[in-house]
Amino acid sequence: MTPDHARAESEHHAEQGRLFSRGSFLESSRIAGVLRAETTGGMLLIAGALVAIIWANTPWAEYYTAARDYVIGPESLHLDLSIGTWAADGLLAIFFFVVGLELKREFVAGDLRDPKRAALPIAAAVGGMVAPALIFVAWNLGSDGALEGWAIPTATDIAFAVAVLAVISTHLPTGLRTFLLTLAVVDDLLAITIIAIFYTDELQPLFLLLALVPIGVFALLVQKRFRQVWLLVPLALVAWVLVHESGVHATVAGVLLGFTVPVLRKDGQEGPGLAEHLEHLVRPVSAGIAVPVFAFFAAGVTVGGLSGLVESLQDPVALGILTGLVVGKTVGISGASWLFARFTRADLDEELSWVDVVGVSMLAGIGFTVSLLIGELAFGQGSERDEHVKVGVLLGSVTAALLATVVLRARNAVYKRVEEKETRDADQDGIPDVYQTGDADPATPPA
Repeated sequence: MTPDHARAESEHHAEQGRLFSRGSFLESSRIAGVLRAETTGGMLLIAGALVAIIWANTPWAEYYTAARDYVIGPESLHLDLSIGTWAADGLLAIFFFVVGLELKREFVAGDLRDPKRAALPIAAAVGGMVAPALIFVAWNLGSDGALEGWAIPTATDIAFAVAVLAVISTHLPTGLRTFLLTLAVVDDLLAITIIAIFYTDELQPLFLLLALVPIGVFALLVQKRFRQVWLLVPLALVAWVLVHESGVHATVAGVLLGFTVPVLRKDGQEGPGLAEHLEHLVRPVSAGIAVPVFAFFAAGVTVGGLSGLVESLQDPVALGILTGLVVGKTVGISGASWLFARFTRADLDEELSWVDVVGVSMLAGIGFTVSLLIGELAFGQGSERDEHVKVGVLLGSVTAALLATVVLRARNAVYKRVEEKETRDADQDGIPDVYQTGDADPATPPA
C-alpha cells in the first residue's frame, strides 16, 4: 500500500464515530446523484411558484383562480375534484411514491440501516419537528381553530433546499450532504405519519381494507421483480382511488406502494435493484412535472401589496409558520445535534464546525411542498387562512434560504478545501483516495 493510501486509511478509520463524517464511496456517490436530480426539480419548483405568485398579483388573477378551481373528474367515483386538488392529491402521490422508495432504500441499504449512523439524523429530524410545532402552538394558543395548522412548519423541502445550494454555488462536504438528505427522508416519514394520523377525516375502514388488495398484488409482483408498467400503473391507480375513498389522504397510497418495492437484487448480485430502477423511471416525472405543477397551483397567493402583506402577518398562523420555519428548524435541528454530541460524547468531524450544522439547519427551514399541502388539509384550499399559510410558508422559506446562504457562503473556502480532498484520486483508479482502505474494497455495496 502506498503512503497516500496509508494516510487515507488512517483518515478513514479516524472518521468513524465522528458526527457528520463521510460514508462509503458507493453511498456518497448515490447521495450525489440524488441531489443532482433534486437540483433540477428544485429549479422547476421555484419557477412554478414564482409564475403563480406573479400571476396571482396581476389584473388577470381571476383566470389563475378559475383554472385552479376548475372541477373535473367522474362524480360517480367522488373524483369530481378541482385541478388544484388533483395536483395535491394526485400528482403529489407520485412524489410520495418516490419518497417511499427513498425511505425503503435508506432503511435497507442506506444510512438508516445502521443504528449508529441513523441516530443523529433521526434525533435532528425529531428536534426539527418538535421545535417549530411548539413555536406555532405558542403563537396560536388563543386563536380559534388555528391549532389545526401546528404541523405546517415541521416539513423540509429537499428539492428547494438543494436548488438554493446550486444557486449560491456552494459545495457542502459529503458528510453534511448525506446528513441533509437523510434528515429530509426522516422528515418526510414524520410528515407522512402526521398526515395519515392527524389529517384524516371520516375514515371509511371498508375502502381502506379494499385498498390492501391492489397494494398486495402490487407487492407480490414487485417482489418477483416484475417491472412492466402496463400492469403496475393500473394497480397503483386502483390503490390510489380506494385510499382516496377511505378518507386517508391519497398521497399515503404512494408511500405504501413505494415501501413494497425491493431494494436488493433477487440473485444477490451487485447492481441496481428494482427500487432504483423504478426511481430512475419515476423521479423525472415527480421532479419535473408533479411537484412543479403542484407548486404552481398551491403557491398563488394575492398579497395585495405591502399593506396586504402586513395584514397577513398580523394573523398568528402566518407568524407561527414564519418563525417556526426560520427559528424552530434552526434551533430544533442544531440543538438536537448538539445534545446528541454532548450525551454520546461524540466529536464533530475535524473538518467541520458547529456553524456548518447551523447553516444546514437553516437550509432545512425551507419547507415548501409538504408545508403547503398540510396547510390545505388544515384550513381548506382557497380559504382566508390558507392564503395566510401561503404567505407564512413563502416568507419563512425565503428567509431561511437567505440566512442559510449567508452562513454557508461564509464557509465556502473551507468547503472547497474539503471538496478537493474528497475528489483527489492520485492513483487514477476512479475512486477518490479518501475512500480507500487497505483491507476492504471501497466499491463493495453494503450488505
